[in-house]
Amino acid sequence: MQYSRPPLEMASWVSLLLFLICHSVSQAEEGSSSTSILEFNSETLINNVVQDPHTGRVYLGAVNTIFQLGSDLRLQARTETGPKEDARTCTPPVSACQDTKLMANHNKLLLVHPSNGSLIVCGSRYRGICSLLNLSNVEQQLYYSDIKGEKTYVASIEDNVNVVGVMANYSKAFSVFLVGKGYGSLDSTKLISTRILQDYRDWVVFESIIEASTVQTTPFVPKYLHDFRHAFKEDGFVYFLFSRTLDGEDTKNLTFVSRLCEQDPHYYSHTELQLNCGTNNQFNKVQAAHVASPGKELARTMTLAWGSKVLFVVASSDDDDSISALCMYPLNSINERMVDIITACYSDSGKISGYPAVDIPYSSKTEEFCAAKISKDTLVNFKCGGDFLPSPLASKPRFALKAAEVLTRNGLLTSVGVAVENDHTIAFLGNSQGEVWKVHLTAEPDVYGKVPGDTLGEKVNKNLFFDLSYCHLYITTEKKITKVPVQTCLQKKDCQSCVELRDPYCGWCVLEGRCTRRLECRRAEEKNGWLWSPRQQCVKIVSFFPPNLSCKKTGKVKINIPSLPSIGMFDHLQCDFGSFRSEGKRSDSGQVSCDLPQPPLIPQTPEDQDFVAVPIKVFVNETVALAAREFKFYNCAATVRKSENTPCMSCVASPWGCQWNMLNHTCSDIDDDAVIPNVIKHRQGSRCPQFENPDPVLIPVGYKTQISFEGINLDLYQGRVFTIGTELMKTTEEEVNFGEGQFYTFSGFNFSYDKSPETNVLFYVKDKESGMKMDSTLNVTLYNCSMGREDCSLCKNADPKYRCVWCSTQKACVYEKLCSQQGTEDLYATECPNPEITDIIPRFGPLLGGIFITIRGSNLGIQKEDIKSITVVGEPCIHQQEKYSVSTSVVCEIGKVGKSQWGQVEVEVNGGKRGTSSMFFTYNDPMPDSVTPARGPKAGGTLITISGKFLDTGSKEDVQVTVGGVECSVEHFGVKVTCRMGEYRADKLPFNLLPVTMKYGKSTIKVIQNAFQFLENPVVLDHYPKGSFHCGGRNILLTGSGFDLIQKAVMRVQGDNLSAFEIAHEKNDTAIQFRSPTVNVSQSQPFRTYVHLDNYVKELKPFEYHPDPFFNELTKKVITETSIIIVTGRGFSKAMTAKEAQAFVGDVQCLVNTLQDDKLFLDPPSTQPRARSRRHRRDTRSQLLELMIKFGKGEWVVGSVEYEKKNDLSLYIIIPAVIVPMLLIIIISVYCYRRKSQQAEREYEKVKHQLENLEESVRDRCKKEFTDLMIEMEDHTNDLSEGRIPFLDYKTYTDRVFFLPSKDGANDVMITGKLDIPEARRATVTQALNQFSNLLNSKTFLINFIRTLERSHDFNARAKVYFASLLTVALHGKLEYYTDIMRTLLLELMEEYVHSKNPKLMLRRSETVVERMLCNWMSICLYQFLKDSAGEPLYKLFRAIKHQIEKGPVDARVKKAKYTLNDTGLLGDDVEYSILTLQVLVQGEGPDVTPVKVLNCDTISQVKEKIIEQVYRNLPYSLRPKVDSVILEWRPGSTGQILSDLDLTSQKEGRWRRINTLAHYNVRDNATLVLSKVLHTQQNYDQNQENHEERNALLEDDKVFHLVRPADELDEIKSKRGSIKDKSMTKAITEIYLTRLLSVKGTLQQFVDDFFRSVLCSGAVVPPAVKYFFDFLDEQALKHNNVDEETIHIWKTNSLPLRFWVNILKNPHFTFDVHVTEVVDASLSVIAQTFMDACTKSEHKLSRDSPSNKLLYAKEISTYKKMVDDYYKGIRQMVPVSDQDMNTHLAEVSRSHTDKLNTQVALHQLYQYASKYYDGIIESLDEDPAAQSKQLTLRLQQIAAALENKVTDL
Repeated sequence: MQYSRPPLEMASWVSLLLFLICHSVSQAEEGSSSTSILEFNSETLINNVVQDPHTGRVYLGAVNTIFQLGSDLRLQARTETGPKEDARTCTPPVSACQDTKLMANHNKLLLVHPSNGSLIVCGSRYRGICSLLNLSNVEQQLYYSDIKGEKTYVASIEDNVNVVGVMANYSKAFSVFLVGKGYGSLDSTKLISTRILQDYRDWVVFESIIEASTVQTTPFVPKYLHDFRHAFKEDGFVYFLFSRTLDGEDTKNLTFVSRLCEQDPHYYSHTELQLNCGTNNQFNKVQAAHVASPGKELARTMTLAWGSKVLFVVASSDDDDSISALCMYPLNSINERMVDIITACYSDSGKISGYPAVDIPYSSKTEEFCAAKISKDTLVNFKCGGDFLPSPLASKPRFALKAAEVLTRNGLLTSVGVAVENDHTIAFLGNSQGEVWKVHLTAEPDVYGKVPGDTLGEKVNKNLFFDLSYCHLYITTEKKITKVPVQTCLQKKDCQSCVELRDPYCGWCVLEGRCTRRLECRRAEEKNGWLWSPRQQCVKIVSFFPPNLSCKKTGKVKINIPSLPSIGMFDHLQCDFGSFRSEGKRSDSGQVSCDLPQPPLIPQTPEDQDFVAVPIKVFVNETVALAAREFKFYNCAATVRKSENTPCMSCVASPWGCQWNMLNHTCSDIDDDAVIPNVIKHRQGSRCPQFENPDPVLIPVGYKTQISFEGINLDLYQGRVFTIGTELMKTTEEEVNFGEGQFYTFSGFNFSYDKSPETNVLFYVKDKESGMKMDSTLNVTLYNCSMGREDCSLCKNADPKYRCVWCSTQKACVYEKLCSQQGTEDLYATECPNPEITDIIPRFGPLLGGIFITIRGSNLGIQKEDIKSITVVGEPCIHQQEKYSVSTSVVCEIGKVGKSQWGQVEVEVNGGKRGTSSMFFTYNDPMPDSVTPARGPKAGGTLITISGKFLDTGSKEDVQVTVGGVECSVEHFGVKVTCRMGEYRADKLPFNLLPVTMKYGKSTIKVIQNAFQFLENPVVLDHYPKGSFHCGGRNILLTGSGFDLIQKAVMRVQGDNLSAFEIAHEKNDTAIQFRSPTVNVSQSQPFRTYVHLDNYVKELKPFEYHPDPFFNELTKKVITETSIIIVTGRGFSKAMTAKEAQAFVGDVQCLVNTLQDDKLFLDPPSTQPRARSRRHRRDTRSQLLELMIKFGKGEWVVGSVEYEKKNDLSLYIIIPAVIVPMLLIIIISVYCYRRKSQQAEREYEKVKHQLENLEESVRDRCKKEFTDLMIEMEDHTNDLSEGRIPFLDYKTYTDRVFFLPSKDGANDVMITGKLDIPEARRATVTQALNQFSNLLNSKTFLINFIRTLERSHDFNARAKVYFASLLTVALHGKLEYYTDIMRTLLLELMEEYVHSKNPKLMLRRSETVVERMLCNWMSICLYQFLKDSAGEPLYKLFRAIKHQIEKGPVDARVKKAKYTLNDTGLLGDDVEYSILTLQVLVQGEGPDVTPVKVLNCDTISQVKEKIIEQVYRNLPYSLRPKVDSVILEWRPGSTGQILSDLDLTSQKEGRWRRINTLAHYNVRDNATLVLSKVLHTQQNYDQNQENHEERNALLEDDKVFHLVRPADELDEIKSKRGSIKDKSMTKAITEIYLTRLLSVKGTLQQFVDDFFRSVLCSGAVVPPAVKYFFDFLDEQALKHNNVDEETIHIWKTNSLPLRFWVNILKNPHFTFDVHVTEVVDASLSVIAQTFMDACTKSEHKLSRDSPSNKLLYAKEISTYKKMVDDYYKGIRQMVPVSDQDMNTHLAEVSRSHTDKLNTQVALHQLYQYASKYYDGIIESLDEDPAAQSKQLTLRLQQIAAALENKVTDL
């Protein structure tokens, strides 16, 4: 639980207290480690964690354990809560449950109840029972009880169901806790419940004390997907925060908060409000929440009153789980919106502003429910609802409370905690990767850091809370809880790093020089005494005065520090200059004044700069640094280093104020006082002596050119000689000549340079006498004509300023004066040589032209107009002027030619000069003819290859490829062309293959018809596994279809700033295997994983990347081949399994046996390993070998081990010494034994063989048979799911239940409905029967009628049963009346048994009419329950038994089977058989064959039954052809053979004839048989051409058998030639087969259990008739003293399970349209007997002599008895069914079905009894005054006269 901050009125006290606590903690931290992190590790998963608000103790609810920890996370106590013996369906106590096993106990709820010092603990075992533990010592259990029943089941047994709780008070009388819980299939159905914590009146501890059906019963089915995340109490209300679906129809989660009044004893106030988080409710599913009062700053931003509470919620998106958000909801906004909803419902017909605003959740009501009209003035009286007001209420989505996302984060946020520091609000957000982010909540929230600690990718638990001082945060992950400080201020040692934290907890305590919380800084309240971290400000030195100083001087400096805190009289300041300190004085203006160090103490000036920066630090009280800044000491002499060619200008232009001395050529500090001649002052650069303005500025390479330039300010240098030089002149320096005025000349230099066409040259000038450089800005450009101008045309194209000419003698471009050409001709008029062609690109073109070719060469003109004509193979080629390059390149478009030809290319330029190529250009006709592959996915990306002739015509740029209009981008162009397919964008894919079109240039189009087909993109169905470590390399299997289309499959991982991929290493059409890519990340970030299948991209969801596991150093260093190696660590199972992991000892791999999250168990190598590397092999110092673990690509060496091989020498001695004598002894013993027992061995050889086989196979048989059954029952299950259970209609059902057991069976007149009444009398009889019906509706008459019959001695039990059934049909139209009669008669029967007989015998047998009436009443009332609930498991059980029996041989004659539950029906011989699959063709029903499984030992009739069963499986049994109406023909060759049970080929064994089987006819597997219908069953004999005499002889011979001959015949044979031992052996062998019963029982067990559960489960829907009748029995029992609980139990058993269910179970054909064979009936009888035994109270004492069927289910009987007891108890606890409700139900049954029944026939048959006992009835009526008053005698006489057609004496 998380606790909010203290109330406002105590704020100052609490602040002081927090200061003292936190200060002491911080001091301790400072003394040891400021980031001390405490942790506690659990061996199992931690489910919940809470804190005691008084002591600070922490309690962990983990799987199987509760831990009690001190606030320092030291273990104080622990108690084990599991694993426990339990079963999912077990109802506590567990001692009464069957099939239990050890199951883990997950903690579902943990609550501190401080007022009585107890801890409420609820787990997942025993249906979610809770216990109370001592808060001071959890090992002491204060309360636990598992015998109080379902009312005390609190939590859930489902692992994925979340439970939340909150403490509250009930009517201020006692403490309770409220629980919110999602849906679990076997849990209590209460969504919200109030649980008491003490015994009070009739309530017991943990009982739910509020019953509110709206939020506690069955409407909460799984479709609402409730997921509770938080519960809290505030201001008299209890709130639950959860997500659910809106109406159960869609699966989108929505977040809701529900509110209840704490003192609401009925939950009338339950109101739900939808909370929307983010735009369009993007973050729709709540993950965790925290309630707290925000700080003043955040409250001001949210416009809240200070102290208001806010619900902070982290939520994720259903659509995108890679992002989540924080939203904030003020509690007053939640309450106001809820009041709006309530007001709308109570006063405004459920509307707000005319829009429907109110919903009734979980209800199917469509009518207007907000019908109340309460005055708004009085609404305050109904803030907690009322019994006459609608509830629960919920908001419509339109009126959800919306909040913008305050912050979004990548990944899944799982927890939130909120604290306040100095009026600022800080949120701590945990995520699924184990990280906890710190967020400063402001108008623009700032994620300023992450909580330290190693949580290795484990999800942070939603219970994130603070210690009592709010100084530390407890973070719980999957198996660890960590206590971390909320801040790490003290870690930062300077102001800058402190403010860089941006941590609202931290600030720089200026005068203490520490990063602290505000409360820890003594002078924080002084101005600038504590600088808050998020403001990003430190104490800074803004400026110095003077701003800098020469390194040759000293003085004082004034330091300007505007943010300097108040300096007290006892504080003193100092300035530190590194090696020098001086006292600081603070002036009135706030500046600090300090002495600067003397010049010798100033550091040397660095070589590459003209100043040295010395940091000045201002200290207070000697140790605390306030601020620092560099002070610059400049060095004027060093300024000239910046530009050596201009020393004077560098000096005087420097920022330091230096001056230049022209005489001694030096730069020095400025001296304002002294007047020194020839000194140039600061910023007087124009006075510097300097040389400038060179002419010319262009200098050719290789020619000495004179340069003249200007000299200024040279008065002081009159008569001095200067020299000039530059870097390109190397060491040469030339003298400068003085010209006129200020001008100087330099004769020039013969430069050489060939690196580029031109370069800049900077000349320096020196005073020759002193060797000092003068200021020079002589900058010229040096150029080379031949560079980049290789031919004449390029040369002539040069800029005229360079004066470059083409020198024909040198055949080069040179400076004009360097050409030594003879003659006087103008060099500029020289004509260029003829053009020269060096290359043609491309060299092949299409016949139709239309492509561009590039002609490369030299002298191809100077400008584009120079090109006069171009011909290619004699054909004109159109010049493309815009693509012309001077002299070197011409582009033209070729024309078309008539045929394939080749020739030269010619270019004519200005002047008639022509150039002809030496290479040839060829015209070809490209002929593509094939494309591979011929198909690809719609998304594109397929690389297709086009083959053919002359495809390399043109160039890659000239070719365009399209496939049915889709572009295919060319990737390779040559003899074959390859291109990458684009996406096919049309919606509908074409069925046909598409043409591939190649377009060469503008004119040539080539088409390959029907060349390529687009198919649907591959389908990705699944991937496994669904995660990987960062190291990658895990084998990922992608399954789906259509992968054969794909050429390249790539798995790609995308993070925030990285991407990694891997190419698939294996692929087929349905599966692709990748190795997960490696991701290198320093911090956790969300990743998305994609597969690229060519161009088709699919994101793999879910796929998680987990941090790499952590391995501990191996402790055990010595291993042997028999030891187990245990490697420990964390996080192994996140993304690895034992099967995938690898381990190596040296170079030998060892098996990974078991992989747990924190342990690996390895089997050591069986052979001697060697070191993996040669280096280790050479190291002979030790025998140590590396133990390496490999997870995918990740490899970890966890330690070195020494492998010890066991010394085998002793074995070589022991084995011969021991084994050889033993072998000799055994051989001698065996020889002697065989001599003596050879005869006995032969006799018992068969028995031994069978026993051995039995022993080996019996253990596996159950499992195998059950597996086979489940697989082969799948078709039947599919039939059931499609509604194919062949339920009988109501009439047929009642006919069979009531009348099929009668003596006439199916021919009973009630079933046929045929009455033999002459047509002339039919109207009279009908009228009389209607009168008789009215007479029966007289209770007086009917009671007398029944009593008269029952007094008659010849009215036997069969007659009573038949009469009761007739009466049921006759009165079906008024079942309420029928029920009344039944009750009256039952009360009389009860009186009789209670007072004069044994009460326990009542209802045991149908000895009276009323007992049968009760049976029929139950049958009527439970018909719908049979159809809806119990019918399906019953049908499955019947099918399973039938299927299991028919899997093995069944003797058609003696009706015994190999597989059965009944020992008397067990086939006592091991019959050899094999399974055949027949291909059956039904004549006249098409060519399709049906495969049918049969046995080769089946008779032909059995084969027919199985064929009919399979072929007509969709028809009910009554509509299928019967065995006698079909014949079976086998056609092995050209002729067919009719198969029959008996014919002339039947085998004879003595006097016995064996019934024909498939083996007899030698029918093989997969044989084809024809099934055809015949009119006469004997036709098959005629077709075999047998005469009638032979046929009759066969049929009359009753000495036939199928699989086994009758026992008496066998005994007779054996007695003649056998011994007593033979007989006993036969008997023993028969008993062996009894174990088959166990096998069959185990196979069918699930189906039996399912049926029993469906019938005996009070948690499901109980038919109202059962509750009504059981309450009637309980009510009557209370009126009689001698009726105990056991008697009531027997009455209930006799009335329902024995009277109805056993009958239905033994006779499935009463309910379904099926045929029940004798062998199936035998097994059903065993189950029925078990059901009867389960319903009895008496214990069954078993012995060896007990019947086999009793022994068979002996183990299960106790479970079934418990089910029966629980069923009766559950029904007793149900809400009673009133007479009115029961009558309504019965009236509906009457209305629905009466008109289908043979009511008239029933009346007619009833009258037969009235006629038979006519005199007795008349006498009885005459003696009854009530009958006389109603003239019943007269009415009967009139009916008799009409029906019997006789004149009476009336």
